[in-house]
Formats: sequence, C-alpha cells, structure tokens
Amino acid sequence: MKRVVITGMGAVTPLGNDVDTFWNNILKGKSGADKITHFNPEKFKVQFAAEVKNFAPEKYLDRNEIKRSDLFTQFAIYAAAEAMQDSKLDLENIEPFDIGVIWGTGQGGMETFENEVTEYVSRDGTPRFSPFFVPKLIANMASGMISMKYGLRGINYTTVSACATANTAFMDAFNYIRWGKAKVIVSGGSEAPITPASVGGFSSMKAMSTRNDNPKAASRPYDVERDGFIMGEGAGALILEEYEHAKARGAKIYAELIGAAMTADAYHMTAPHPEGIGAAKSMELALQDAEILPEQVDYLNPHATSTPLGDLAELNAINKVFKGSPNLDISATKSMTGHLLGAAGAVEAIICIKTIQENIIPATINVSKLDENIPEGINIITENKEKPINIAMSNAFGFGGHNSTVIFRKI
Repeated sequence: MKRVVITGMGAVTPLGNDVDTFWNNILKGKSGADKITHFNPEKFKVQFAAEVKNFAPEKYLDRNEIKRSDLFTQFAIYAAAEAMQDSKLDLENIEPFDIGVIWGTGQGGMETFENEVTEYVSRDGTPRFSPFFVPKLIANMASGMISMKYGLRGINYTTVSACATANTAFMDAFNYIRWGKAKVIVSGGSEAPITPASVGGFSSMKAMSTRNDNPKAASRPYDVERDGFIMGEGAGALILEEYEHAKARGAKIYAELIGAAMTADAYHMTAPHPEGIGAAKSMELALQDAEILPEQVDYLNPHATSTPLGDLAELNAINKVFKGSPNLDISATKSMTGHLLGAAGAVEAIICIKTIQENIIPATINVSKLDENIPEGINIITENKEKPINIAMSNAFGFGGHNSTVIFRKI
C-alpha cells in the first residue's frame, strides 16, 4: 500500500489561533481555561471553559462564508486554510478529483440550533427560520465548505464518533490514500460546543469540573483531586498526502502516519469499560497496522480528560498493552487545552507531530499528587522533557464506547 505523510498543519485553539502560537503556549504550560464569555453562565453550576480567544475569521474567510456558517465550520475553514497554506500545494497542477476532505465534528452546529429554536419558541409560534438554519446546522457542512473554498472534488464526507471523531477522520483519510483512492486529503476536526445547552447538558451528567474559583487549575488529569473535564473549542487540520506525490513536488514533510485503528467498548453509553478492554485493543490493532512493537513508541498523548473513571481505565489499558515499557512517556495536554470533544484528536495529533519534530514532550500541568491507583511503571510527564521522539501515539475515545488510535513516525 501507499505511504501517507503529513505536509501541512493548521490550528485554532484556546492557546492560540495558529500552530506556532499553540505549540509555544503548550510548552509554556499555559491553561486556556477561564470564565465563559460566549453566554452569561451566572446560573450554571459550571461557569468556565477553554474558549478560543481573539478569533478573527476574516483572516481566511470572506464575508459570505462567515455569514453562512456556524462557528464550528468557521473554525474548520480557518484551520484548513492555515494547513493548506503551510502545505504549499499547487492546486492548479493537481487533478481536483485527487484531493478530498474528510472532516469530523461531534456536535456540528450546536450554536445555530440553539439560537434558531430559542427565537422560535420566544415568538408567537409563526415559523420564521433562517434559510441558512439547516446548512449551518448540519455536521457535514464543514467538509463541504472546505472543498468549495479550494475546488477540491475528491472524497468528501464527515465522521461523527463523539470525542473519537478526529482520529476517525484521520484513519479514513489514511486508508483512502494508501489504497490509492486519493493523493491528498484535508482532514481534522472542529467543535464549537460552548453554548448554554451543551454546557448545561454535560454539567447535568456530572462529567465536568466545578472549580469555578480556579478554572486554570481545574483540568488535572491523573491528579488525585480531579473532578471532571473542562469543555474546550477549536479545530485542528492536517494535510495527508501520498508520500511519492509529496516527494515529487518537494513538499516539506512533518511526519508519516503509519498506523490507525478503532474499536468499541460495547459497554455503556457514557462510561468507559473499567478494564479498558476496547481501548487496549484499539492500541494493539494500531501497533499491528504500523508493524511496530510497543517498546518502539516513545510518546503517547492519551485521551485523559480529567474524569475519575476515564483516566484510570485508559491507564489500565495502556499498562496492558505496553507492560510498563521504560521507553514510553505519557503527557495529558488536555490539562492545558481542555477537552475539544470532536476536535480533541486533531489538536493532539498536532502535538504528537511537534514532539517528533522538536524532540520535546510537553508537561501534564496541574498535577499536585498522582492518583495512587495508577498502575506501577506508568511514566506521567509533569515537566517538559527533552528526548528523541521517533514514534508518537495518540488516543481519542468517545461517548458510545468509541475508541480510536493513530500513530505517527519521524521521516
């Protein structure tokens, strides 16, 4: 099969609206959490989130694109535009049916849905919906608008697997390229979930931290006092390209995508399997796909949302697969970004690729005391660590029992 490499990256995050700013703030150990500004959270149990700051969509979107798109689509187009610019693809000399878009989102146009329905019920019952209501709402519109912006006529669709979504998109893009069905695919995930209904819904499940007095310290994966995740928003984009095609045009190559896999827990709507059976199998299958051994993995960016059950279930799965490999270092960067739901895997893939490029592992912040139930031999990085990184793995898991894993290698 064909080899698949990464030739462009783009990011919109709570820690910066381009890859360099995002990565630099990750290395500084900054938290993107603060009081919610998207709406008045005064009556909510959870009053903070990791919002994107100073977002200026007009940098990459024209006025009509902004007017006709939900925020999750704006994030997607913005991140994709940075990645396309970074890749230096010459679209005039590439067959447009050879370039596709496989994008992911967990919730789609949540803000649009809430606004339109709220306006309807606040009036006299006369249906006065915007003609852009449905186009702004539907989850596939991000992939559609990216393709329209650049005239990309190849494979085009959207994946939805809750918080496993972006890795699902990457796996599909990976497979289509190595099967010879496409030469280039723009892939990633975006989410704009910081809305009253979304925050209220997750809060009612008791899945979110309630540290309203100290938001920046609230996301604390593996800490004994962790009490839930912080909601984040944004997007991450990668340009996946067939290796020979990239080499022939002299492209800058960041890393190679060498393995990917998905499994299901088939256990519970929202809780992970306590023994991490599905998560372990996802990692094992990704390793088999990459044709590498567990001890060859240098860094793992875990799902690690900062929930009491989820963090330990994943570490139990990691322990089963890696058996205390002394080479494996783990850092949970959601401690800084919060949890971007369907976009989480996308920004964490960028972090994995940057660790490979720069041979440095970012810290897990906010860890005062590690949970004593963490399996022995698991190496959690709590300060930046310089180390040669040849292979990096990223996990993303989602409600519904979805597990997804991707593996990148230095090239």
